[in-house]
Amino acid sequence: MRLRQLLAPGLAVTLGLLAATHALAAKKKPAPAPPPPMPPQETGFLNRNLDLRGTRYHFQVYLPEEFRRDDHRQWPIILFLHGRGERGSEGMWQTQIGLPLQVRDHPERWPFIIVMPQCTYPNFWTDPDMLRMAMAELDQEIAEFHADPARVYLAGLSMGGYGAWELAKNEARRWAAVLIIAGGPFWSYAPERWQLAATLPGDYARALGHTPVWLFHGSEDNVVPERESELMFNAIKANNGHVRLWVYTGMHHDSWTRAFNEPEVPRWLLAHRLNPNPDPQPFAERVVMPLHPAPLKLPAATLDNLAGEYHDAAGHVAATLFRQGDQLYEKDPHGEVTEVEAESMSSFYYPNGGVWTRLLVERDPDGHVTGLVFRDDRHEEHWERKRNVPTVARKDTPPPKSPAPAPQGP
Repeated sequence: MRLRQLLAPGLAVTLGLLAATHALAAKKKPAPAPPPPMPPQETGFLNRNLDLRGTRYHFQVYLPEEFRRDDHRQWPIILFLHGRGERGSEGMWQTQIGLPLQVRDHPERWPFIIVMPQCTYPNFWTDPDMLRMAMAELDQEIAEFHADPARVYLAGLSMGGYGAWELAKNEARRWAAVLIIAGGPFWSYAPERWQLAATLPGDYARALGHTPVWLFHGSEDNVVPERESELMFNAIKANNGHVRLWVYTGMHHDSWTRAFNEPEVPRWLLAHRLNPNPDPQPFAERVVMPLHPAPLKLPAATLDNLAGEYHDAAGHVAATLFRQGDQLYEKDPHGEVTEVEAESMSSFYYPNGGVWTRLLVERDPDGHVTGLVFRDDRHEEHWERKRNVPTVARKDTPPPKSPAPAPQGP
């Protein structure tokens, strides 16, 4: 008994030390590793598939950078139908023209989900199987990406414009608004349809009802005649519908590059929802848009003040301006000579170049030219004036030739 009494205090101390050591070890035990981070959500252009009636179709969908699967926000959605040259089965070629191209240039303008089916070769968008496939792909993406059923839009160019007219007619209650460029109801591969020119546009207009439609066409389109859009404009107007027609003067078949680049287009689409007003007021607008503004003829002395060599931010020659007679020209670093026209004293454009490109003149407080700003629809560059060059070109300097428009098909 006495031995037990003598050992008890030591045993208690030992047990206490063991308990303390265990507790300290527990405190020092590393916390469990956090779960691995979730991979970043994919946005932009994504590969998609659809299995329909025993056939697998490949297509693309575009998701804006701000899209999130888990926020349950309902996004507007566009079904885009490409032209004849983008047919295939790889599911990607259709992203290189029209709306997808402009989305790459200006994603900030297009806060939409965009579904881009691909018409298989040798079919056409007006084939029932192709229209069925396009609508199935649209419905699949509406469900997956929780798109807003009240803001579903339709767009098509060239042969895709033919298909868009068919879907606008057959599925009129699906679309908040319709955008058709260089299209019509008279298919180039079915010329016999022109025999119905007196009645066919009216049939489409009555089926369309009050769905808003915006048409674009080049006045010199020799592939899909501009008359097709004129006939549809008149038919919709006569049916008290909602229609706009913009005709680009002097433009050939490719009117979609400029049309999709019009900043007003995405704003116009978003201004419309499906059936916001069961009985909207009729609306018809026809606008003729010049390819370029009317040139302003400036005195030779004014052109001489602009003549000189201009350097970019790295100090390299960006352009040389010179006068030949009463005309101003620009020579680039590779020796290419381009005609330049004035739309004002401080703004110039290239009559054989892009419709959005401008040269803006910078002047100091005394009115002396100090530089140029080269600006297109995507970026701008500042060119500093370094020194003058001869203000009159040599007699053997040939004027530039206007490039012939490239042929395109619907």
